[in-house]
Amino acid sequence: MGKTMAVGVPVIIALLILCGVDLVRSDASDHRYKEGDLVPLYANKVGPFHNPSETYRYFDLPFCSPDKVKEKKEALGEVLNGDRLVSAPYKLEFQKHKDSEVACKRTIKKEEVARFRSAVNKDYYFQMYYDDLPIWGFIGKVDKEGKDPSEYKTYLYKHIHFDISYNKDRVIEINVRTDPNALVDLTEDKEIDVEFMYTVKWKETTTPFDKRMDKYSQSSSLPHHLEIHWFSIINSCVTVLLLTGFLATILMRVLKNDFVKYAHDEEAAEDQEETGWKYIHGDVFRFPKYKSLFAAALGSGTQLFTLTIFIFILALVGVFYPYNRGALFTALVVIYALTSGIAGYTATSFYCQLEGTNWVRNLLLTGCLFCGPLFLTFCFLNTVAIAYTATAALPFGTIVVIVLIWTLVTSPLLVLGGIAGKNSKAEFQAPVRTTKYPREIPPLPWYRATIPQMAMAGFLPFSAIYIELYYIFASVWGHRIYTIYSILFIVFIILLIVTAFITVALTYFQLAAEDHEWWWRSFLCGGSTGIFIYAYCLYYYYARSDMSGFMQTSFFFGYMACICYGFFLMLGTVGFRAALLFVRHIYRSIKCE
Repeated sequence: MGKTMAVGVPVIIALLILCGVDLVRSDASDHRYKEGDLVPLYANKVGPFHNPSETYRYFDLPFCSPDKVKEKKEALGEVLNGDRLVSAPYKLEFQKHKDSEVACKRTIKKEEVARFRSAVNKDYYFQMYYDDLPIWGFIGKVDKEGKDPSEYKTYLYKHIHFDISYNKDRVIEINVRTDPNALVDLTEDKEIDVEFMYTVKWKETTTPFDKRMDKYSQSSSLPHHLEIHWFSIINSCVTVLLLTGFLATILMRVLKNDFVKYAHDEEAAEDQEETGWKYIHGDVFRFPKYKSLFAAALGSGTQLFTLTIFIFILALVGVFYPYNRGALFTALVVIYALTSGIAGYTATSFYCQLEGTNWVRNLLLTGCLFCGPLFLTFCFLNTVAIAYTATAALPFGTIVVIVLIWTLVTSPLLVLGGIAGKNSKAEFQAPVRTTKYPREIPPLPWYRATIPQMAMAGFLPFSAIYIELYYIFASVWGHRIYTIYSILFIVFIILLIVTAFITVALTYFQLAAEDHEWWWRSFLCGGSTGIFIYAYCLYYYYARSDMSGFMQTSFFFGYMACICYGFFLMLGTVGFRAALLFVRHIYRSIKCE
């Protein structure tokens, strides 16, 4: 009960922070308006449609800007998400119709025409929020009637139509469309006088306020999408059943035969030489090389596993509904900080079990093993974003906040966990004694080397998740909405089971070949799915997406490298823990001198 309470506290804290910080409120926080009240409309960002990370501030393009641009205060998660909300040039009062209202008249200079033309050619879209409801549209179009690209004409939309639905005193839905007839020709470099206009139409609806976000989540629950997801799960389940069935029968039969043989051998002549995995019983629990790094990897993997479970809990209770801006980023930062004690405790206690002495260095290594590469990647990508003046570049204040969280929460909890781990005084449970000198490993065929074994180990778990991966990528690196977290959670459980089983099977075959260096091998085989996911990134980038440009490419491959590295550590930990349980079990079941 105490354990449950201890585990539940970080989730409750995270939920409170999420709900308190990240439910982005409009200025009228209760979302109730009287006729004629100004409902807040914020312009967020513009950017190329196919490059979701490459977004810029709305007024980086020379649109109509209000006399005083009011910036909205944003939560940590929103800033990390690249949101920069400013007051939009359109006034949309509650229940007030407008027809071809002029937002502003302005002369667009030659260089501004060139900027607009470049943006339209790259399929720039704009995004706004009206009473916290997202709206987006394209800023212009390219007319490709001429066969030769030099004959293409580029147009800017100058008239926006807002269609808004309301229920009593609340805004329920908003749609935006651009007038295809109100165009500004940007083909030539010359000054143009432009009149930016907008039309507002209001209509009543019976949809209740608490159902207004449903239309955004329904797109991923359409029947044809669900069919594919269920096909993915059935495919994964069949893989799991076949694998577990195959492993269970093979391992049970082989192990049973081994136990009978070894029991029989003991009753038979004493001078008979032992073979197979019993033969190496004096070496199988010999501690691995680089034990500090090994313990640090286990600690980081355990922390990332805990983080993933908490994120799933929050997703399943409905915290990450569509367009709850930045909720996921806030959750990741907060829960990662709160779970660092788990990394410290796991790493140091295991390091001490492996008879390590320099536990302080081990703790530093644990703290830097995942955060170090992530920090270096962030520094490089943030520099790229600053060079591009993109909204993905974090302001100095946000970087200070993250550093403070790391200094005041993550590091102290890591140290406390480390001290608790050091004082746990747990001993390594080895069912057989280890001999003084290591036994020589016999020469093995090439396919029993580490890399071929990792390739075998990573392929099956990856095949169980690859269909779902496409939808996640299309959501994170595209404009799809992903809301079926229950299916994702089932796929995650299947991934864990397959990883554990395949690692156990390969560990058994390794021991049967009298190769006793299974510690690092089981970790590397478990984590190898992360490498397969990164290989899928290459396929997705070149075959399934239209991303382009240095910034988007570096963001995609940089952050995906960090995510895949996190998967490598997490699944490596799962693989090793499963293999350790198995090895302890089989050596406990036989008598060894």
